[in-house]
Amino acid sequence: MVGPERTESGGNSLLEVDDLTVSYGRHVALSGVTLTVRQNEIFGIIGPANAGKTTFLQAVNRMDQFNDAIKVDGAVRFMGRDVARWRNTFALRRQIGVVFPLPVGLPLSVYENVAFAPRLRGVSKKADLDVLVERYLRRAALWEEVKDRLDTLGSMLSGGQQQRLTIARALSQDPVLLMLDEFSIAVDPVTTMKIEDVLRELRSELTILLVTNLVQQARRLADRTAFFLDGSLVEVGVTEDLFTGRARHRETVDYIEGRFG
Repeated sequence: MVGPERTESGGNSLLEVDDLTVSYGRHVALSGVTLTVRQNEIFGIIGPANAGKTTFLQAVNRMDQFNDAIKVDGAVRFMGRDVARWRNTFALRRQIGVVFPLPVGLPLSVYENVAFAPRLRGVSKKADLDVLVERYLRRAALWEEVKDRLDTLGSMLSGGQQQRLTIARALSQDPVLLMLDEFSIAVDPVTTMKIEDVLRELRSELTILLVTNLVQQARRLADRTAFFLDGSLVEVGVTEDLFTGRARHRETVDYIEGRFG
């Protein structure tokens, strides 16, 4: 297996991962991962099933803390601080919005799904909440479709609309980093393209970490892409380089060209 990829840490880095290893008992899910994610870039992560992609995201925002069987070694620095040293993990997660493969909505109306995080921040006036709800729904390309049914339960929306509602709710945290874990799994192609357009627009406002099972989606969106295989980072490169024959490792080329995965 190819060894861990070493990448330089630039002055505009937002996330720095150094020799990250994650184990579930005797099973090593990630081994020696080192990479840097820069501010205001879309950073893609591709790889087959069980490559460690979701485990990587969980390590970034400390979702692993709920499982005592997980052992994490190495360092994950977000905004210059090791995430293991954030005393308040809720404060960490407010900086990191997460969108999962399947829509995960709160059992609330469309309006309250988006207003939930602002309320937690202390926004209480209806007029202020109205402005914020509209803002985040517009940023998720959903406002025009739901503006006349904000009191409808979020679970009553179509699957694609629910996924965009999930994105709106993640954005309502005003995160610095938005992580998406294979958001296209339960979304039709038309909605997928709408969300991709949203992500391109958001790139100027925040950093996006995009795990995708669609290699061409990474090519369309990501500035740089990392290829994971069997729990190891094979390589990181400028996305177009990886897709135009300039990948450094044969495994990357074989995966991108569909020889396995």
